[in-house]
Amino acid sequence: MNWSLFRAELPVAQRWAYFDHAAVAPLTARARQALVAYADDLAENGVVNAPARLRELERVRGLAGRLLNADPLDVAFVKNTSEGIGIVAEGLRWAPGDNVVLAEDEYPANVYPWLNLAERGVEVRRVPSRGPRLEVADLAAALDARTRLLSLSFVEFATGFRNDLEEIGALCRSRGVLFFVDAIQGLGVFPLDVQSAPIDFLAADGHKWLLGPEGAGLLFVRRELVEQLRPVGIGWHSVVGAWDFSAIDFRLKPHAGRWESGSLNLAGIAALGASLELLLEAGIPALAERVLELTDHLCTAAAEAGLSTYSSRRGKEKSGIVSLELPSGVAPGEVVRRLRREGVVINHRGGRLRVSPHAYNTTEEVDRLVKLLGEMK
Repeated sequence: MNWSLFRAELPVAQRWAYFDHAAVAPLTARARQALVAYADDLAENGVVNAPARLRELERVRGLAGRLLNADPLDVAFVKNTSEGIGIVAEGLRWAPGDNVVLAEDEYPANVYPWLNLAERGVEVRRVPSRGPRLEVADLAAALDARTRLLSLSFVEFATGFRNDLEEIGALCRSRGVLFFVDAIQGLGVFPLDVQSAPIDFLAADGHKWLLGPEGAGLLFVRRELVEQLRPVGIGWHSVVGAWDFSAIDFRLKPHAGRWESGSLNLAGIAALGASLELLLEAGIPALAERVLELTDHLCTAAAEAGLSTYSSRRGKEKSGIVSLELPSGVAPGEVVRRLRREGVVINHRGGRLRVSPHAYNTTEEVDRLVKLLGEMK
């Protein structure tokens, strides 16, 4: 892959050394163009070109299916990861005494929807990490005969620990436990195949590694589980004959489309599709290799500068997120602000600096970041 050509697709690179894709990513030039084209068409033509917009919606659904190796009909568009998690959390038919297993250090979007089930008698079990690592054996020990579901991030947001979805999915299958993946911190730069990994449900917004806008995300529901979920958030678009407004025929779509309850964020989905197209052109395995090359370089350079890496860098546990520890007394928020004044964008989580480069970043940018951090020690 010619990464200079990929970099040319990101206007942000002209001004910033941008290492904050684990928070909110910049848009690709293609995504910006798609948003502008949508706005221009709607302003100039109103509803006239609606059929073309709906065709584009289904084209993007097809791209999402390619990304996940899923039937496109098993992918619904949602406004964010939280909505996708909520659909499953509220949809499962729980019984008092059931439990859900999570990681202790999950992002709140993957905690609160499950805690909200307490009034139905559902227990939430949170498994602590061992340093920056989450052990599969610890997850297994938390499962019992009343565990209905394990919900886990593809990549943990604060540490960058990448969970082995195939191993964990196989564990869940062997115990009769449903497996939900919050994929937002890895989808787009690491391969994720819902056919090879036994994933039952998955959600991810497009505004991080997918380089899309906020408010346009994906929900995957394995087809055979659709009827196990109580239909929540149902609207006019949830039924088979959605476009026949004169007939009331309450037959829900037999796939994930039933959770697209009404009018969708067509502008955001078109922009997400433009970025998905770019990522798929580059190839997800190539993107993964490039991102790991950059984070490996960062860890090596940081060590040489006397900075400590908190993230696990073992084999398949590595990701695009690197958590760096600061000397005692150094405020991470102040470091982030000072770097912004130098044209470098990172973030902080859990009292540590969080650096999250994408494939268009360069080793020269990484070296500049490390040099600036060394001068702030």
